[in-house]
Amino acid sequence: MAKLYFRHGTVGSAKTLNLLAVAHNYERQGKKIVVIKPGFDDRYGVQEVASRAGLHRPAHIVLSESQKLDQADFDQVQCVLVDEVQFLSVAHVEQLRDITDQLGIPVICYGLRTDFRSQLFKGSRRLMELADSIEEIKTTCHRCNRKAIFNLKCVDGAAQLDGPSQQVAGDETFQPVCSIHYVEALELECIEGIGQIHVESEPTT
Repeated sequence: MAKLYFRHGTVGSAKTLNLLAVAHNYERQGKKIVVIKPGFDDRYGVQEVASRAGLHRPAHIVLSESQKLDQADFDQVQCVLVDEVQFLSVAHVEQLRDITDQLGIPVICYGLRTDFRSQLFKGSRRLMELADSIEEIKTTCHRCNRKAIFNLKCVDGAAQLDGPSQQVAGDETFQPVCSIHYVEALELECIEGIGQIHVESEPTT
């Protein structure tokens, strides 16, 4: 039975690298896949799906906010892979659920769970509500060896909570951090509204 998967991790956890490896394995076996990405993410070009490790490939479908997924585009497809799923709309996530159910195709989505304010992205929230399988791709904190669970935004070395949730940037702006260093960095900048974030970090397994 086909499933809808959500594989989430912080920035720098090799989510896209994982997607590219899965795509390679399917194609090496002669199986047809479809790779989807949001048009919002244009860091490496509108069409490109690229990892920090330097590997990349073109996406088959680049989704705009108002675009609807057409099930006719998935004929004879064995797997659908979605990069940066947090930037997709709620409607897009629901359409991915329909592709899994109505066409019997596994859909594997990769993306962030929360933004730099520790709040769920709309696309990620809907995916967590609808996915058959939710898996974490783990990495360590940029500042220690605990498991990273937050995405810390830094501008000129200072932690920030300003700006839109949907942003695309590299390692110079976003860091994967544990809860201790997330709170510590924001308290250092005297940013209000973080006192409720006191989750114990668990070690990476």
